[in-house]
Amino acid sequence: MAVSSKSSNSTLIVKYQTGTTPAGSPEIRQKSLNDVKADAMEQDVYDVAAALFSLGKNPVMNVLLRKNFELLNE
Repeated sequence: MAVSSKSSNSTLIVKYQTGTTPAGSPEIRQKSLNDVKADAMEQDVYDVAAALFSLGKNPVMNVLLRKNFELLNE
């Protein structure tokens, strides 16, 4: 039997620095935004993340887009 995949909603994960540890390494936190449309363009998702986090005081360290797929056994 063949397996096909169907795009499902994705998750945007933004990692940002909130300060430094006593040892001097960066203290990193993350926020997840669920239910990003499966057909959203990567540049648009990045631009939204940059715009949202520019409103805060913490610098963005990394932006991740976790794409989800449903596997169907046909």
